[in-house]
Amino acid sequence: MTYHLAGDSTVAPMKPAEEPMSGWGQALEGYVDAPVHNLAFGGATTDSFIASGSWDALIAEVEEGDTVVIQFGHNDQKEPELLASRGGYADRLRRFVSETRERGARAVLCTSVERRWFDGDVVTPTHGDYPNAVRDLAHELDVPLIDLTVFTTWLYEELGDTASARLLSHYAPGETSAWPEGLADDTHFRFEGAKKIAAFVARTLRAIERRDGDQPAKGSLLVS
Repeated sequence: MTYHLAGDSTVAPMKPAEEPMSGWGQALEGYVDAPVHNLAFGGATTDSFIASGSWDALIAEVEEGDTVVIQFGHNDQKEPELLASRGGYADRLRRFVSETRERGARAVLCTSVERRWFDGDVVTPTHGDYPNAVRDLAHELDVPLIDLTVFTTWLYEELGDTASARLLSHYAPGETSAWPEGLADDTHFRFEGAKKIAAFVARTLRAIERRDGDQPAKGSLLVS
């Protein structure tokens, strides 16, 4: 059993030149007892993931009993004519689910991780209708859903403005060679934040697998 990840920079593996900035997919292998095949990349939309050949490369490796975890939206929302939440975006997600099921594998849809934009003590929603479109599609197709929009919103608000910044790519001048003058990025995680999201994803996958009656030998999940 293998976990295959399709998504954008918030899922993607860490680039050595950008360390410690990382997508949560980089950390997932620390919480699951199965291989992780992560083809997510920065700037990806559901459309560019297909056009780049990444989806074909991913699905070619999928075998019966595998799980494909899909999270897009950050960049799709920047192309509303081509990738409207209830149009091209949903259509491409529907294709991903269909082709995953054709392989005898499980598709899992994720809403986008939220941007850490505070208004007082409350995080401002930044993804418009895209999370709701994913929730509705999951219901329509009877696909498991991991609601990372809700989880990350709760996480940031629970920690508060100051403490939650430590999960994201906020670097002081000289802290990392990638950004010697410092950085304040409220979209992309540092590795500590990526681990928090990955742990939640792993626990939710475990719940999905228990609900569906999967046997631990097919890919048990570690609790940490």
